[in-house]
Amino acid sequence: MNPSDQITAYIDKLGDWRGKTVARLRAVILAASPDLVEQWKWSTPVWSYQGNVLAVGAFQDHVKLNFFKGASLDDPAGLFNAGLDAKATRAIDLHKGESLDEAALRDLIRAAVALNRAPARPKSRGER
Repeated sequence: MNPSDQITAYIDKLGDWRGKTVARLRAVILAASPDLVEQWKWSTPVWSYQGNVLAVGAFQDHVKLNFFKGASLDDPAGLFNAGLDAKATRAIDLHKGESLDEAALRDLIRAAVALNRAPARPKSRGER
């Protein structure tokens, strides 16, 4: 089964508000950047472009969007509400009935893709 089919099966299996939420997030993610590639890693949907960009996972009481390099992204809309102490990642947790600013999410996704597109910065002597 290809990754897109695995993601569809994942959504269908959830069958409740979490499945609807993941399906809506998937649509926003794909609309935000045509460069993103759907993948299935660690038993969860992952979108990548020149490396992992974000993953979406359904948990018992919430759906999590995890941005792999979220700590390096500006978040002017304040979407990040989880994993704020992590070194590299940042996340958005959504609970049943919560809404999300989809325009701000699209902007955040585009910024994450642009970050992966940018050439890697050489490490300074102190970082080696």
